[in-house]
Amino acid sequence: MKKITPFLWFDDQAEQAMRFYVSIFENSKVLEVTPGPDGKMMAVRFELEGQEFTGFNAGPEFKFSEAISFYVNCKDQAEVDDLWAKLSAGAGAESSCGWVKDRFGLWWQIIPEALPRLMGDKDPIKAKRVVDAMLKMKKIVVADLERAYAA
Repeated sequence: MKKITPFLWFDDQAEQAMRFYVSIFENSKVLEVTPGPDGKMMAVRFELEGQEFTGFNAGPEFKFSEAISFYVNCKDQAEVDDLWAKLSAGAGAESSCGWVKDRFGLWWQIIPEALPRLMGDKDPIKAKRVVDAMLKMKKIVVADLERAYAA
């Protein structure tokens, strides 16, 4: 087990969420499924792209919010499109600036490598045009960022 592991509190769907996430990310695996004393599934451990997570069925008292999200660095638009479609499917919800909520209520930032590179340009006018374009987007579209950058 890693020194620091994100711990996700679910009402009663930790195993379904784990299997959903493992099906989406290529470098992923189930590490452990632990039943509780009543025989129902209580906790799960899994890995997504080298990051370990723990999920726990603890009841409905707490819900996920945008205060915690997972930033996913995507190599290109195809990866952004794929993850966006999968994570927003079902009862998921799209938000601004590359944020998407999955059907379990967990927030993800689906960000192409081009965004921080273009936003960090030494030319503040170009960087501002990229930021302004990004602020109008839900899913980040690299071609639109590049058009804004080059304008």
